[in-house]
Amino acid sequence: MAPLRRILIANRGEIAVRIIRTCRAEGLEVVVVYSEADQSEPHVKLADQAIPIGKAPAAESYLNIANIIDAARISGADAIHPGYGFLAERADFAAAVIDAGLTFVGPSPDVMRSMGVKTEARKIMEAAGVPVVPGNSDPLESAAEGRRVAEAVGLPVLLKAAAGGGGKGMRLVTSMDDLEPEFERATSEAEKSFGDGSVYIERYIDRPRHVEIQLLADGRGNVRQLGERECSIQRRHQKLIEEAPSPAVDGELRGALGRAACSAALAVGYQGAGTVEFLLAPDGKFYFLEMNTRIQVEHPITEMIFGIDLVRWQLKIASGQELDLPEHLVSRGHAIECRIIAEDPTQDFMPSPGVIEYLEIPTGPGVRWDGGVVEGCAVGLYYDPLIAKLVVWGEDREQAIGRMRVALDELTIVGIKTSQPFHRSVMRDPGFCSGSYHTGFVAESADAWCELSDADSMHFALAAALVHKQDSHRPPSAATRGAKQNLWATQARREALRNWQQ
Repeated sequence: MAPLRRILIANRGEIAVRIIRTCRAEGLEVVVVYSEADQSEPHVKLADQAIPIGKAPAAESYLNIANIIDAARISGADAIHPGYGFLAERADFAAAVIDAGLTFVGPSPDVMRSMGVKTEARKIMEAAGVPVVPGNSDPLESAAEGRRVAEAVGLPVLLKAAAGGGGKGMRLVTSMDDLEPEFERATSEAEKSFGDGSVYIERYIDRPRHVEIQLLADGRGNVRQLGERECSIQRRHQKLIEEAPSPAVDGELRGALGRAACSAALAVGYQGAGTVEFLLAPDGKFYFLEMNTRIQVEHPITEMIFGIDLVRWQLKIASGQELDLPEHLVSRGHAIECRIIAEDPTQDFMPSPGVIEYLEIPTGPGVRWDGGVVEGCAVGLYYDPLIAKLVVWGEDREQAIGRMRVALDELTIVGIKTSQPFHRSVMRDPGFCSGSYHTGFVAESADAWCELSDADSMHFALAAALVHKQDSHRPPSAATRGAKQNLWATQARREALRNWQQ
């Protein structure tokens, strides 16, 4: 296979910017695509070439396979990197890329199909000896069949969409009387979300942790696992904070998780970067959840502790290079990632569209900012609300938490509401700081972090009003106004935190 020369990134936002940086470091030319809503976005300005592919709605642009393939032909690209989301796990897209004579940076369409259907993935994992949650591995034909499976497995159970994830098409059943109506709801939502109403049943694991293993594989039998990531701080099955390594995993369990993940990759002949997700039960048992056949949003924390550029390895493997990393990779330190999303945590995470009027990014030892926005960017409702990822590294978990607290206090975003207050409160929550948390953490701790978020917002508003009054006799420049807002907001946040801690 000829070396890659020009990469088209079929994505936008922070992941497009992230991939561009590695391509630049590797001496590769970069082509990006953009919708009408994104013509002034950072990823467009950073690329060597940018090609419009349609209107703002994703269905008319970033999900339009024909337009993306045409853009690759026009630009002379020889490979397409899908990033995450949009078409990243669509087997028909990978097949279209290959049929066009291009290299797809990711696994084969067959692997994506087998892992994309959860019931098929369960069968493959069972055959490979990977533990799966007790349940059925074929789509349910009726609610009556679901009742029989639930009786065999034991309540409570989860009804889950066979063709999807992210909590869509998922329903908790705690009573047999609820099974039929929940079956109807789950199948309806699965059909609307994925075009496939198939659902299956798994036993509900109470208070689990969500732990995943990062893999690299070259499709030739060479597989390397790069440790685990803890992803239990989530809301409605959407991750908000991740850390690596997990505070709940010791050396023995880490080895077992890694071996199971490698078995999963070998069972399907995996190629590229992938992630095997597990549920870790309170009794220490773990179960296969799903396999993500793409780069993960939270991949930077693995990069921070292993010192490896995962996107670089995606490109190397896609170009036909053998995976020649040491068999046993050693990590160092601890890393945490906070997803900065354009939502208001004090209003049940309602979307917060608008224009970013001022942005001050934290710096310092061990601090990394993977962002897809700059001052003046408009944050709309067409796409995922993730605008950036704030990542820190420390020699140990305690230092990483301390650095994240400082970085969050320094971060200033004016113009839209973000998840930043939520992250600040979590970094001071006793349950999080002790490492004794699970996937129900956000729901169970809502009162505590909402109180702090409200106080933080109030102090920020008071500080901003004071600055405005002080400068009312002369119009300040945008830079001056932003700097003063940052100073006053930081002081107000610290006061709010002191009051809360007392």
